[in-house]
Amino acid sequence: MSRLACVLVEGFAAAALERCEPALRERPLAAVLGAPPATRVVEANARGRAEGIRPGLSDAEAVVRCPTLVRRPVSAEAEAAAHHALLDACLAVSPRIEDVAPGCVHVDLAGLTRLFGDDETLARRLRRQARVVGLEARVGIAATRAAAGVAARVGPGLHVIAPGGERAALAAVPLAALEWPEGVSATFRRWGLATLGDLAALPRDEVGARLGKSGLAAHDLACGIDRGPFRPWSQPPSWEEAQGLDWEIVTLPALMPVLERILERLCARLAAAHMAVDALDLRLALASGGHQARTMALAAPLTEAAPLVALLALELERQPPEAAITGVSVSARVLPRRAALAQLWHPPPPAPRDLAAVLARLALLVGGANVGAPIVLDSHRPDAYSLAPFDPTEPNGLADSTDEPATGTAATEQDERIAGPLVLRRLRPPRPVTVETHEGRPAWLHGLSNDRAEVVTCAGPWRASGQWWDTDPWARDEWDIALADGTLWRLAHDRITKSWHLDALYD
Repeated sequence: MSRLACVLVEGFAAAALERCEPALRERPLAAVLGAPPATRVVEANARGRAEGIRPGLSDAEAVVRCPTLVRRPVSAEAEAAAHHALLDACLAVSPRIEDVAPGCVHVDLAGLTRLFGDDETLARRLRRQARVVGLEARVGIAATRAAAGVAARVGPGLHVIAPGGERAALAAVPLAALEWPEGVSATFRRWGLATLGDLAALPRDEVGARLGKSGLAAHDLACGIDRGPFRPWSQPPSWEEAQGLDWEIVTLPALMPVLERILERLCARLAAAHMAVDALDLRLALASGGHQARTMALAAPLTEAAPLVALLALELERQPPEAAITGVSVSARVLPRRAALAQLWHPPPPAPRDLAAVLARLALLVGGANVGAPIVLDSHRPDAYSLAPFDPTEPNGLADSTDEPATGTAATEQDERIAGPLVLRRLRPPRPVTVETHEGRPAWLHGLSNDRAEVVTCAGPWRASGQWWDTDPWARDEWDIALADGTLWRLAHDRITKSWHLDALYD
């Protein structure tokens, strides 16, 4: 027998605001819409409903009923983020969920009793996952989605209807406990109907003939029958959290608490879905009417909010916003979290949060274009390289630990190569010098510690050139020279600029 759950968040517009400001849970709260004096209440939290705050009340009437009422404007961004968070929480329990409406999700529980336990255990697990992402939910479980939806709306916060008892359980539910389309509830009162059982006892065709589609839907709900198919929901390619601001933020320290709350909510959702952040897209709404967007790639996937806040702070310090900030949106590109085995005979990689923080600080000091892993280009030009994003999982150039150690003659030759008499030490940057030549060969050097150093002997030139077909051609001659003071140098002559410089030192 199929078992389905309905996960419902009451007063969803207010619950989304509470999720952005957790301190509001302890106070009566109303989500309002419109400009004064036409401001109206859209939803209220549990404390507000206990004080008599209902949707549709004017702002003045709501304050009269509850003088301590906190009013916040409805936030579409906060509602969208909260609804996706609820979907993520349900998806952590079951792979088949249905997106019904903002704050309402249907969950297919088929086959989950062997993994998690009975229906009561599953209901508690769904509620716990919703709390992890910052939402307080009611859970109803029954054999159909219609019956589970009614169970979630009436009765205790965790309401399980036993298999086969849906019709009897729904029969006693008052019609006034549920929301109906405009005019339908008035018709039910004229007909003298008080409970769902009274409505279910009427002929379905006759109800449909008088009330149309809304009547048929109401009759199916009273009978606990599902007419439409189950439409599974899948995760989006990116995860987003957003928050509008009631005031303008002009300084970075004032922005950090907002970013921290947003990233904490985002990381809670990712933890419930076993995901990690691979890159962040930050979008700032500015008081000038424009937007400022930037993307931050991470050195390693992260799951904690604290290092992400620190990285965004470094990014904003490097490139501050152009105007005061009125809204913040953070979107994450994610990867599944997988356990990675360490390699034998290799040093352990740095912790992801430490590596990401170090790379972000280096980028702040020298610029993002100057931080990465060097890649040697296919060119004979000296120092021909480019930078690629640093990946700690790439090979680090060490010999493979599975290779057998060299023995015999090969080992002796390798030891002789390693223990060679000379080491070439490159000078970075090269040291510019002035050279006097004799018959085309270096004879005297100017620019070292001595005013004038004699070249005792030299070998060369070794000539190389390239990219003559491009706008950046190069051509150079290299010499190995011995000076009168006994030092050996690598001397280079740029044949395009006619300049000389010492490229390396032998020692």
